[in-house]
Amino acid sequence: ATFPGDMAVAMRVLDAVVETVDAAGQRRSIPIADFHRLWGDHPEQDTSLRPGELITAVVLPRPLGGQHFYEKVRDRASYAYALVSVAAVIQRDGSGRVAFGGVAPKPWRVEAAEALLPQGAEAVTARAFQGATPTKDNAFKLPLATRALAAVLAQAGTPAQKKG
Repeated sequence: ATFPGDMAVAMRVLDAVVETVDAAGQRRSIPIADFHRLWGDHPEQDTSLRPGELITAVVLPRPLGGQHFYEKVRDRASYAYALVSVAAVIQRDGSGRVAFGGVAPKPWRVEAAEALLPQGAEAVTARAFQGATPTKDNAFKLPLATRALAAVLAQAGTPAQKKG
């Protein structure tokens, strides 16, 4: 199953931190990048929360500047999970950050792909999903993610979009 939420995708692009407390009063700060887990040997554990641990806060870092976007592609107009979503912070020079939802068991961000933002959506998604093995039932999500990111870059008016 893919991660269904919206807020965590936006929090991932912002590098939020999840604060927790357990029954003994022990507190922890978990970077959002480490909070959601890939399946591995324990698919029943989709977060790094420990038994009895509660989320008490989500801390957002100082504003990054640039333009902030959230593009959600879904089957119907309301109350639907994203088939694909894109959270992005785009700077004037076309650099920035991007995270995807609806494509993996956790919000998907590949920082190495972000360096390719000035080259456009195809370059970013090719790197972000390098090695992905879609099935016949979900292969449509890869070009959909590219189109969603292209829409965000067009809204931002990035240099890559102005060239093409």
